[in-house]
Amino acid sequence: MINSSIAIQVLPKFDQGSSDQEIIRVVDAVISYIASLDVRYEVGPFETTVEGPYETLIEIIRRSNEICIEQGADQVYTYVKINYAPKKAILTIDEKISKHKH
Repeated sequence: MINSSIAIQVLPKFDQGSSDQEIIRVVDAVISYIASLDVRYEVGPFETTVEGPYETLIEIIRRSNEICIEQGADQVYTYVKINYAPKKAILTIDEKISKHKH
């Protein structure tokens, strides 16, 4: 039963400024980390949506911030939306968007 989903957007910031390509490189490292996990995820233009156990998703948020710093960012802004229903299943990513795919 999937009881949680999150939408996570990381925005790495560099004290000396950075190019769009540098920001994308760091965001791609976070997406690679998420892809390495046993969770369903969907990458969008502004955020990545992940579904799974609540504890796993909270760890993904924590680790995503660390990855940004490890990749050279001086700080990271992280925007998160959480849907958590501990006693029932939530709508899955596919249930929410499959009718809109073409």
